Amino acid sequence: MSPETTNEPTAGHRPAAGRLHRWILPTKLPEPVNPALVKEAEARAESAQNRIADKITAFAGSMTFVYIHVIWFGAWIGFGVEKYPYGLLTMIVSLEAIFLSTFVMISQNRADAKRQVVADEQWRTVQEEDRQNKQLLDLSEQILALTKEVRAFAGTAQADHKQNEQLLELARSTLTEVRRRSDGPAATET
Repeated sequence: MSPETTNEPTAGHRPAAGRLHRWILPTKLPEPVNPALVKEAEARAESAQNRIADKITAFAGSMTFVYIHVIWFGAWIGFGVEKYPYGLLTMIVSLEAIFLSTFVMISQNRADAKRQVVADEQWRTVQEEDRQNKQLLDLSEQILALTKEVRAFAGTAQADHKQNEQLLELARSTLTEVRRRSDGPAATET
């Protein structure tokens, strides 16, 4: 099948609808990979209020929200829905700002909760690492004590070895002297 007859975009080319979708609709954030954040997100998703607040916050923080408002304000003014100073539009925008500021605060609270979850998880990790470090220090001290004992034993064994060699040499020389003396008078009599 030739590239002209397929419905799939060729490499490097996106259909106009795909580009429009990318520019207008909000991008979906990646799923958290931190197990503590996954658990927190699952707990948060259990509440309908939280899900609604998250959707509104995601939409209000998107370029789609900006585009809609640009079109809305332009049409309001362009079609002359009301005369200048646009009292109704000002009131609507003020109410919208009140609600949006509330959702921003909800979003900040959620971000704070996520940071707290991550901070708690990091603190548990630090505590575990501290416990492991203490165990490693204890093992290092035990290894050092054993090393000192082995060196002391080796020094004692070396001293004992030298003393044994001296005793052996003394025993040999004594034996030689005893043999020489026992052989000496017999050798002189003959």
